[in-house]
Amino acid sequence: MSGTMRLQKPRILPLSDAELTDEVRELVPPGPGRERPLNVFTTFARHPKLLKRWMVFAGHVLGKSTLSPRDRELLILRTGFRCNAEYEWGQHVVIGRAVGLSEDDVARIAKGPDAPGWDPFEATLLRAADELHDDQMLSDATWAALGAKYGTEQLMDVVFAVGQYTLVSMALNTFGVQLDEGIAGFSQ
Repeated sequence: MSGTMRLQKPRILPLSDAELTDEVRELVPPGPGRERPLNVFTTFARHPKLLKRWMVFAGHVLGKSTLSPRDRELLILRTGFRCNAEYEWGQHVVIGRAVGLSEDDVARIAKGPDAPGWDPFEATLLRAADELHDDQMLSDATWAALGAKYGTEQLMDVVFAVGQYTLVSMALNTFGVQLDEGIAGFSQ
C-alpha cells in the first residue's frame, strides 16, 4: 500500500472540542495519553444514535468476542489491509503490538496467508479474512480448518470480526477519516 490516505481531507468532519457533548464523551472517552476521542469516534458521532448502537456491536467484536486478542487482530489487520483502509490499519497495528504481534507479524499480514513464517492456523485466519473479503463466504476447506480448533461461537466471531471491520473500513474510507496524531498508517 502507498501510505497515502485515500481522501486527503474529510468528507465528514469530526466533531470539534466545542461540539463534543457529554453523551458523546461518555460513549467514547479519550484513549490513554489522548486529550480527545479518536477521529473515528468523533466522526461517527455526527450520527449520535448510530454511534450509540454501533458501539455495542463494536464493543463485542473488539473486547468481548470468543477469539483471542492475537487471532482477532490478525483478522482485523488483514481486513483493513485488504480494504485499503489506512486509518483502520494504523490504529490496529498499535492494538496488535499491544497484544503481542511483532514487527515481522505486521509485515507478513500485508503479504498474506502464503507468506513464509505463519503457523498453519494463523495462515488459515488470514485466508479466512481474504475469502470473506473476496467471496463473502468461507470455503469448506477453510471452515473445516478453523473448526478443527474453534467451536461454533468462535467460528461466528471470525465472520463477524471480518464483517465489522469491513463495514468500518468502508465508512472510514468513504467519510475520509484522517489518521490521528501519532498513527503512522501503512508506513508502519
